[in-house]
Amino acid sequence: MADTSTQSIIIAAPPDRVAAVIADFPRYPEWVAAVKSIEVVEEYEDGYASQVHFVLDSGPVSDEYTLQYEYAEDLSRIQWSLVAPSKVQKQQDGSYDITGNPDGTSTVTYSLSVELAIGMLGMFKRKAEKMIMEAALKELKRRVEGS
Repeated sequence: MADTSTQSIIIAAPPDRVAAVIADFPRYPEWVAAVKSIEVVEEYEDGYASQVHFVLDSGPVSDEYTLQYEYAEDLSRIQWSLVAPSKVQKQQDGSYDITGNPDGTSTVTYSLSVELAIGMLGMFKRKAEKMIMEAALKELKRRVEGS
């Protein structure tokens, strides 16, 4: 079983704006450096993506996979899981928890659990997860605050 890593960041925007950016998958290639293309495969009746196919290339690692998404009714939590193993991943589960703060900012907590298809020492895997999460949160903050 994979370990879960968690990181948080404060974004100068209300939760609904943060959630809107996270849920706007077709625009990910504009602001997520590793994402080369996105295809929304299925949607829920409300128009939110239920399955999204990703093509990633971050230099040393490239992968293609599909994630299944679920949303809290108020969009305070957006979570996902890997639909089927890819060439790099056996399993991936993650979530964004978005909490509004009294000053109008939002605290976004990103949790990620990945089980790799290739062997990797635990300390290298944790360092890679930390770098992925830091980059994702910084890119999200830049996108939300810049829009």
